[in-house]
Amino acid sequence: MANSLNALFFSAALHRNEALTQHFKCLLAKNIRATLRYIMKKLSILNNNMDMVHGPLLKNIFIFALPLLFSNLLQIAFNAADTIVVGKFSGQEALAAVGATGPIVNLLIAMFNGLATGANIIIAMQIGRKEKERVSTSVHTSYFLALAGGVILTFIGVFLSKTFLTWMGTPENILSQSTLYMQIYFAGSIPLLVYNFGSAILRSKGDTVGPTVYMTISGVINIILNLVFVIGLKMGVSGVAIATVISETVSAILITLSLMRQNDSTKLYLNRLKPDDHLLMKIMQIGVPAGFQTMMWSISNIAVQSSINSFGSVAVAGNSAAANIESFVYIGMMSFSECCITFTSQCAGAGKKQRIRDVFTLIVVLEFIVAFGTSATLWRFGDFFLSFYTNDPGVINVGMIRMWYVVFWLFINAVLDVPAASMRGMGYSTTPTVVMLIGVVGVRLLYISTIFHAIHTLPTLYLCFPISWIITTIPLMLIWLHYYRKFKGID
Repeated sequence: MANSLNALFFSAALHRNEALTQHFKCLLAKNIRATLRYIMKKLSILNNNMDMVHGPLLKNIFIFALPLLFSNLLQIAFNAADTIVVGKFSGQEALAAVGATGPIVNLLIAMFNGLATGANIIIAMQIGRKEKERVSTSVHTSYFLALAGGVILTFIGVFLSKTFLTWMGTPENILSQSTLYMQIYFAGSIPLLVYNFGSAILRSKGDTVGPTVYMTISGVINIILNLVFVIGLKMGVSGVAIATVISETVSAILITLSLMRQNDSTKLYLNRLKPDDHLLMKIMQIGVPAGFQTMMWSISNIAVQSSINSFGSVAVAGNSAAANIESFVYIGMMSFSECCITFTSQCAGAGKKQRIRDVFTLIVVLEFIVAFGTSATLWRFGDFFLSFYTNDPGVINVGMIRMWYVVFWLFINAVLDVPAASMRGMGYSTTPTVVMLIGVVGVRLLYISTIFHAIHTLPTLYLCFPISWIITTIPLMLIWLHYYRKFKGID
């Protein structure tokens, strides 16, 4: 009898503790959600009332960059989740298959991302000049361009994936999986470009909160679907690709609805979707050189990837994991570079020359600090971070080679990005493209065909990255100074 009572008492206490624990968890989750909503609401208000031309510069840069930083972090984290899930639950070959597609994917979307940058710059300049009618026309031209570009990209990606992968010398044991991943991924090109162009439009007026919220929602969906498709349904690389397409579709719908609900000249009307020839040409004048530069950059990375492929699937997997970790360094770099482009564009439109210099100086300092701190941390604890992607010691060893020879030195690339972003913001897009092509792409291709050809090792190959960054940074800084002096302001 006593034992029964003790058991009953213990059971009741256990259920009460479980109930209290569950209540505490719910309360904690509720408070976290409320806090995040409050922070995002405040940032959204500050975003919408931001004065890039006259307001306090450091404060406005942080208000603009923090949501963008968080958005980029989420995007990289969700991409990392793809790689981690497929590497842990589908094996080394699946990890290598997804990683081998990266340079080609970046190459194919590069031109359209460049055009989105062009749209951002043109609209920001028009906002700086207070040209409301032209802003509206540019918004509809940009959205039309996203839809048309999505159709073209879908066709190229679906029908030519295997050809591109074969040209790269993708190992035979992962070729079919890489092809399948790319075909499914590019089937979602339209929502991908709609989100990219839509977020560029919102950024042009200082709104970085909206895209962050939509990225968060779609990213959570992506992770859940990854777990269901890869772990639950054992779909491997196809499951990762399908999850990505579905989540991108959600983000495209959300950002389209947001544009349709704007209360200013950036409001989108779906019945007005037609390109303005003049504005389309202006977007292309800035966007095409930017996109072409990224394409050529991707071609140099394809040359690097092809060289890595020659070391086998273990090297491909290790490089893939390390490159994914490397992406976290680019978070701050991308955020501050995009900040530099938008602030400089609005200031250029308003003719504020001194403000352009102040933006440039501050962004250089901030980007260097963030990039150096992040890259040094990731290199120092590289083996720990790589263990999230794989348990294979050989793959981790290869990944650590890239962590030292590439990741640690990314702070040089951070400084390199700022003068190019500032020149584009002032409307000079061709010159930084030419300098980047010669200094980065040309140097890497020459290096691979000579030095790496003579000394066929991974450390030798990876040295092409810091060498090309150093060679390009100094002339790019001098050219920025020339264009800044040439720019005619009104202040």
